[in-house]
Amino acid sequence: MSLFTPSRRWQPAFYPFKKEKFARRLLAKTELLVKGPLFGCRMCGNCLLQETAFICPMECPKDMRNGPCGGTTPSKNCYVDETRKCIWYCIYKRAEQLGREDMLLEVLPPLDWEKVGTETWGEVVRQIQKVGTANFLKDILSKDKDKKSKTWDSVFKTIRQPDWWQGDSDYHAPGYQEPVSELERHLRHGEFVVTTEVTPPLNANTDRLAKDIEQVKRWITAVNFTDSSSARPRMSSIACCKKARDLNVEPVLQIAARDTTRTGLQADIIGINELGIFNVLCVTGDSAKVGLSPMSSMNLLDIDSVQMLWLLRRMRDEGIYLDGRKIKNPPKMFLGAATSPFASDPKLQAIKDHKKVNAGAQFFQTNLVFDADRLDVWLEQLDKRNILDKVYILIGIAPLKSFKVAEYLHTKVPGVSLPDNILSRMEKAGEGAPEEGIQIALELIASIKKKKGINGIHIMPLGWESAVERIVRDSGLKC
Repeated sequence: MSLFTPSRRWQPAFYPFKKEKFARRLLAKTELLVKGPLFGCRMCGNCLLQETAFICPMECPKDMRNGPCGGTTPSKNCYVDETRKCIWYCIYKRAEQLGREDMLLEVLPPLDWEKVGTETWGEVVRQIQKVGTANFLKDILSKDKDKKSKTWDSVFKTIRQPDWWQGDSDYHAPGYQEPVSELERHLRHGEFVVTTEVTPPLNANTDRLAKDIEQVKRWITAVNFTDSSSARPRMSSIACCKKARDLNVEPVLQIAARDTTRTGLQADIIGINELGIFNVLCVTGDSAKVGLSPMSSMNLLDIDSVQMLWLLRRMRDEGIYLDGRKIKNPPKMFLGAATSPFASDPKLQAIKDHKKVNAGAQFFQTNLVFDADRLDVWLEQLDKRNILDKVYILIGIAPLKSFKVAEYLHTKVPGVSLPDNILSRMEKAGEGAPEEGIQIALELIASIKKKKGINGIHIMPLGWESAVERIVRDSGLKC
């Protein structure tokens, strides 16, 4: 365990991919000898300690640099490695204690692999020299807090926010006026929308996919296709979206950061409008740890969901690639993000959600909700942050087909928990479990519809697509 970090180093330090000069190698070794024991430093070359309450976020097994994933367990331990604490929960709690919560809203950049494994102290010294060493020392020792903060940022923010990123902690409204998709149009008009998921097929045949899409088509506004949910490969979300478009159904493209590089992301986004895709849901994705054997790499996450939102918003509104090249005809997108209202303390969860809205999220699709009353605390925290009017919220609902399904969701799916009364109802239902699951879903929807700040329901049928019609019809969401 490192001195200032309440965890242990997840992986060894990075090493550069190029030959460094002896002086820089010596400085890097010295830096690691100091920051390793103190902070569990991995030498990412893109240090964020000041913004993360002096706890290194690179100790997160999922390499999350902008907040926790949606899998934080009630015990606050990491679901990838349950023997260690969620490092981001530790960051949030310390930031709260130190009064540094607002600093957590800054959208932090992905790693620059040109710098990974190299020192950062030399860069700090060089930036101080640019500002003026005498001026820097004078202002830092000044009693004027504003001057001190401005001078400090002129060095450290310049380093952590390079020209190709320029992340901040401000809200950025969409840079367009007219809705770009039917889903956005319905939400803007104040309609209580219904969306759903259709499970992508395991094989190259799309007959079943088409049948499932046709089955839900009449009852929903848009259909979401997961991107290798549970780290298990299926037909790609982009292929499923194209099939839905061919059947005149509004698709929502889901992109999991787990399997996405910044290059691949930009390339895919440039082409989606040509396929009739305008809704994009950015998610972190389940860790490879929960996937099937053999397990894929867990060494790095090239770009997280917040960074995806920031990058895509700038492509759309500013017409630029990450490398600064201009886009003559930028893609049109209605951007969404996932959230887990009950994954951690609602106050802390609201910080991450606030950050996603600032980065570019226009709608939220929540993880599964089985306790409508608990939503009130989370919604209250979002309201306190003045973001309820800046994002549309779709609550995730799943019809439970059996007690076995309910138990699996409760014990195995990160960020999902079921109240004892629902588990008990499903267990007692026996052969009537499917009907009981439908009734539970209807009760939840009836309660959720009354809440201020909720704009729709996202039904996750878990392969039970035939239940969508019954749920929508009996809940009165559509006649």
